[in-house]
Amino acid sequence: MTAMFKTIRDFNVADKRALVRCDFNVPLDDKGNILDDFRIKETIPTIEYLIQNKARVILMSHLGRPKGKTVEELRLTPVQDRLMEYLDLSVTKAPDCIGKKIEEWTHQMQEGEVLLLENLRFHKEEEENDENFAKELSKLGDLYINDAFGASHRAHASIVGTPKLLPAAAGFLLEKEIKVLTGLRDNPPKPLIAIIGGAKVEKKVKLINKLSEMADFVLTGGLIQKEAKEKNIQFTHPEKIVEPVDEAARGRDIGPKTIELFKGKIALAKTIFWNGPLGEIEKEEFARGTKAIAEAIVGSSAFSIVGGGETVECINQLGLGEGFGHLSTGGGAMLEFLSGEVLPGLQALNNRS
Repeated sequence: MTAMFKTIRDFNVADKRALVRCDFNVPLDDKGNILDDFRIKETIPTIEYLIQNKARVILMSHLGRPKGKTVEELRLTPVQDRLMEYLDLSVTKAPDCIGKKIEEWTHQMQEGEVLLLENLRFHKEEEENDENFAKELSKLGDLYINDAFGASHRAHASIVGTPKLLPAAAGFLLEKEIKVLTGLRDNPPKPLIAIIGGAKVEKKVKLINKLSEMADFVLTGGLIQKEAKEKNIQFTHPEKIVEPVDEAARGRDIGPKTIELFKGKIALAKTIFWNGPLGEIEKEEFARGTKAIAEAIVGSSAFSIVGGGETVECINQLGLGEGFGHLSTGGGAMLEFLSGEVLPGLQALNNRS
């Protein structure tokens, strides 16, 4: 079932203060440089639409896990710089994300101006879904836009509290994610091949079982299989699970026979879903299997959907991003949505509608 929320197109945004919840939770290096700006880039169409339609644009996001304290390294300054590059206009950053001065500031903004609020998680009330904090945020906008699919599985104040207090809608990124992932979950063109790598099998059991109901095959990485055996986890459709038949570098990558086996399955597919790398990709020598599978998917005629920060980052670093049908900005949110769970952020938009 597709969610029945309003989208950004349902509002006349001219001269309105559009409070946009983005997901700018991007990976940084130890010098504070952005390692992968994919999530920022994906929100640009929503921001540009609001600018072109004469809204006053107020952007908010979290970054990292400051645990309710101000952490200098987690200020949104690198995000501000990157937004200015993409939008080719000035983006001002507020020193905080709530307060009387910032509220006055939003009223003085001109049409088409962009203001970026400081890291929401500098306030512990954000993650606590505190009602007063949500109220303070709501004073900064005339309408609320959720464009943070990657954070929509969190019942946090800016995701579920604020949309109760303002007219609310989905941005283009959220709308696209739900459309593509609903198609995958409810009616994928067959054969469907799913590839599940990474670790933390307990978090992925529900998804693997759900996927194996609809998929023709579920190809799993070595770590998933190892953990499943150690923890005595049984999958509901073991006949559809394809395990690695050999490994490389003492289990830190899939071996050549497994690569060929997986490539054979990929060649059959009309739809491919992939979550989780197939080796320790942070080291180049253990990224061979993941790279070979990525290239096989790009070379196939299937519609391919990939999600999970590590996998997407790896694909972008390999320069293969353009060859995939849909790169999802969601990790946990995507897994929960595909497993059939209701995301709090979507429910908040539905309730509002």
